Amino acid sequence: METFLSRDGTTLAYTRTGSGPSLVLVHGTNYDHSTWDAVLPALAEHFTVYALDRRGRGRSGDTSAYSIEREYEDLATLVDAVPGPVVLLGHSFGGICALGASLLTRNLGKLILYEPPFAPLERFGSPEALVRMEVLVREGRQAEVLETFLRALISVPEVEVQRMKTLPAWSAQVASAHTLAREGRVVEVAWRDLKRYAALSVPALLMRGGVSPPLCTEVSEALQGVLPRSHLSVLPEQGHFAMLTAPELFASEVLAFAGAEL
Repeated sequence: METFLSRDGTTLAYTRTGSGPSLVLVHGTNYDHSTWDAVLPALAEHFTVYALDRRGRGRSGDTSAYSIEREYEDLATLVDAVPGPVVLLGHSFGGICALGASLLTRNLGKLILYEPPFAPLERFGSPEALVRMEVLVREGRQAEVLETFLRALISVPEVEVQRMKTLPAWSAQVASAHTLAREGRVVEVAWRDLKRYAALSVPALLMRGGVSPPLCTEVSEALQGVLPRSHLSVLPEQGHFAMLTAPELFASEVLAFAGAEL
């Protein structure tokens, strides 16, 4: 992996694959650059793809004092460092980061957001769970932080929690579980600031799954009402992780919007 320094001096890591115009990928909560592995080959046929490990995950560093503004800066620094105009794609919480970074760079050509969680925290799960998670983070009980997040904050069924615990990725998710509570605090307030993106002039693609919860429809409608050059793409029979469940469909939508010659 390659690295760069963010504006606060934190070392951040990313992978670079393919050739052509620049496409920067930003993963969501408690994942890393490997989120994109299934779609990377198709994207890399047309673009130089930069897949970031957000701070606190994978090979990237972190700081004890967290602010979402640092994440915006991290991403804007990477976008500014690669050949432009850049296509920027953010999944879930990565969509919040991508939208925030879009106001900090002039090297952005197009923006793609897949189901960013711009909604009150109580629409996702129990706000009390967030307080519990913060206590567990301070006590260093990482696995319990992750399990509380899954069960009480995003309502993952118990059978799925147990299945996840058997997977090789579980240990990496436990290692980055300290990031979950702080991102929950961002989600708690981020939806209130949508109007500040009304001045964003780049074309934006809003993507959501056809079987995702109704909340995702509400969020996409709210974003369409704010972003002046946005349009919506709904991926049939897909949910929140379409890049994993339908990588060919996901990649084709991204490439069509990005202007790749298919």
